[in-house]
Amino acid sequence: MTAHVTDADFKKTVLESKIPVFVDFYAEWCGPCKMMAPFIDEFAEKYDGKVLVVKLNVDEAMDSAQEYGIMSIPTFLSFKDGKVVDSITGGMPKETLQEKLDALIA
Repeated sequence: MTAHVTDADFKKTVLESKIPVFVDFYAEWCGPCKMMAPFIDEFAEKYDGKVLVVKLNVDEAMDSAQEYGIMSIPTFLSFKDGKVVDSITGGMPKETLQEKLDALIA
């Protein structure tokens, strides 16, 4: 199961992580987000210990979503050493997401 982050723990969980972090900005009502969710859960297990894969509900963590300029969902941000190193938006093939995660640990 994928971990969830909130505004309260975003800094500690994402920005201070010792390993790269892949954040899925989503909402419960978002159709494309629901289509991507099984991939995100699968990647959380597959990359365990290499990449921290987390979900952030934009309706519940508006400050973090606003800080990173999230205008469309799903949006996926990749973080290394507390900085955004990659960003992609929208529903996409599983392989595209996997390429992003592989690049994050390369």
